[in-house]
Amino acid sequence: MLRHTAAHSNDEIRAWLRGQGVNPTSQRLDIARVFFSRCIHLSAEDIFRLVNTEDQRVSKATVYNTLSLFVEKGLIRQVVADPNKIFYDSNTAAHHHFFDVDTGELADIDSADLKVSGLPALPDGKALEGVDVVVRVRRGR
Repeated sequence: MLRHTAAHSNDEIRAWLRGQGVNPTSQRLDIARVFFSRCIHLSAEDIFRLVNTEDQRVSKATVYNTLSLFVEKGLIRQVVADPNKIFYDSNTAAHHHFFDVDTGELADIDSADLKVSGLPALPDGKALEGVDVVVRVRRGR
């Protein structure tokens, strides 16, 4: 796993992506740099804004395709906070989330701080891949 730090060079990110089976195009490098500079939760729109600068343009299709590829390869996680809000999370370790419905912010919950019990029996031929919990919160009255 690439450590979350802003100090990664393009060569380090390129080599790491290759090692994960991802062809490191310039657009994928830019998107990876956004994610692996720090642990972060971003929407596709956030990433689109962050990678598009005056001197560079990355299409929305490229952003969405790259995010799908990164999720498929296990480089990032997709977190569906509600039907209209999908985040991409650079922390792939087991953990859960608080989603603030007032602010739209997502925050990590350490997996040790939340216990899930009483899962139903799995269908025949299926294995448990993981359990993702999103705890929705709002401002108290």
